[in-house]
Amino acid sequence: MPRRLIITCSILCLAAGTALAAGWEKEVPTEINIQDPHLKRWSELTYDKQPPALTPGEDYGMDPATGKFTAPRATALGASPNFPGQLTHWDDKTYKSNVEEIAFYPHITSPWHAWPDVADFGGKRYMYLHDRDYMRVLDITDPAKAKVVYSKGGVWGPEGSSEDWDAKTVQDYFGGMTIAWSEKLQKNVVVASYEIGRFGILDNKRTQPDIVETLRHYNSLKGFKVYEMNGPLPSDWTLIATRTTDINNPDAPVGKQQGSGSLDAPAWFGGKYMYLSSAPDDSYALTEYPDYLHSPGYQAWDMTDPANPVFVSQVTVPGQVVGDKASEDAYLMNPRAGNRTSWMGSRMPLFLPKPVEKGGKIGFGAMGGLGFYTFDLTNPGTPEMMGHLSIPPSFAGTEFDNADTSQYERTGYVFANGYPMNSNCYEPYKDVLVIDAKDPKDPKVVATFPRPTPPAEAEFTDYCQRRGSFGPKRSGTTHQPGHSRDGILPYAFYNAGLQIFDVKDPKDPKIAGYYVPRFPKPEQMPEYTYENASFAVFTEYDRNIIWLISIDGIRALKTPLLGEPKTGLAGEVWPPRG
Repeated sequence: MPRRLIITCSILCLAAGTALAAGWEKEVPTEINIQDPHLKRWSELTYDKQPPALTPGEDYGMDPATGKFTAPRATALGASPNFPGQLTHWDDKTYKSNVEEIAFYPHITSPWHAWPDVADFGGKRYMYLHDRDYMRVLDITDPAKAKVVYSKGGVWGPEGSSEDWDAKTVQDYFGGMTIAWSEKLQKNVVVASYEIGRFGILDNKRTQPDIVETLRHYNSLKGFKVYEMNGPLPSDWTLIATRTTDINNPDAPVGKQQGSGSLDAPAWFGGKYMYLSSAPDDSYALTEYPDYLHSPGYQAWDMTDPANPVFVSQVTVPGQVVGDKASEDAYLMNPRAGNRTSWMGSRMPLFLPKPVEKGGKIGFGAMGGLGFYTFDLTNPGTPEMMGHLSIPPSFAGTEFDNADTSQYERTGYVFANGYPMNSNCYEPYKDVLVIDAKDPKDPKVVATFPRPTPPAEAEFTDYCQRRGSFGPKRSGTTHQPGHSRDGILPYAFYNAGLQIFDVKDPKDPKIAGYYVPRFPKPEQMPEYTYENASFAVFTEYDRNIIWLISIDGIRALKTPLLGEPKTGLAGEVWPPRG
């Protein structure tokens, strides 16, 4: 019988009601008790401006005059109440336009998160789906007949996960990972991020000094590992390098390393330079986020020899470091300072329209509440800040989490977004912003993507009424086979499923298709998982297949917007050689 997780909730599952339903109720102190010197300095800089709780139906909700949803102006991170006019049940209907399902594979990932990647071996294509507590490898050579060929960690079902997993004691796991071909080794190589625990440990850094101290001496690597792929399965891989992102103490053992570790999947295409999202030490503490200690910047590493990664440089933007007056002054100029809610700093590495080894000269940085940055990569090892864009605050939820550069070479436009962290639309709506970056020194927001609306046959008029989270997540990864398709951009949109946008004219984006899955039934998944809905998308552009990752499994989808799907391998082996 499946066992309940000791901790299941991730950074995507934050509502208190969800947490309690998941079976991990715990007492969280409310008295301010800050002992860590870096947090003390951060706290002393600001006064408490956390937004008050709002009344559903009065401060926000459905407007009876227009039938439209009015979003809150600002909310704290946490419990997300229902509002009048929401459905009282979980919608069991699927909605689709211009998209068809090829196949559905239940119980492949966890309902909280999945990092996807693919690689070709021996005439077959393999998909890797993983988070810290599980790894699944599928043979997807025929997307209609995919097979699980490797499984480690809990498998989810109606009673939760099949294995216990305690975020406080985990010591070895694959975080976000990137697969690339190494010319030097003449093999595929995995670089896997290892970071400080972001969920299931700390709730409030101002009231839990003991847990803050635990994270300062985290019992797992803060950095990354490099594996030589001698075959498609993790059991075939050989560890060839381990590095900490604590650049001041590169020989520090686990438990003594400072900083955040490496967040998300590294930006590496197999060449000399790799970029990470990372805070190098604990002074990178200027962030409002209640359960996170760091404001990550970027690191550049020399991967000429994957078995011997060499640190090159740290990129820091204004407003990240305590104890530095210029940085503290910049932080205090930010209207988010003191709101005890906003994520400040990067969550993903630099976004590159073109790898520097292929002539790329520019990188984009999504730095949460610190804004959107452009970087000159003429000297790839030392990115230089060129331009900066700030927008009005939009919290709770993340801001400037993702940047899509797939259309930049063609158009000069980049698309950027944050995503919802509260459910039930208990926060401002997160727009996908169209940024004119033709002049990288002066990026400008020139448009927003249309907000998805339900089809006429739905029993609700706004996706906020469907329950759960609603808004954009990400448009895939930077390592998708075939790279991208001009004018077409899929997004995972939580309870609005997959939304495909026509961006042929970036200043006038349109919704060109969608696939919105039904919510599962209690005999399929626990109800406390439903709020996460569809939280990731991965597109095989070379085979015209879109994979939508949802709480109850993964779906292979096809659309005439991409063309007929293909089986087998399609031309160039992935990852590309050279």
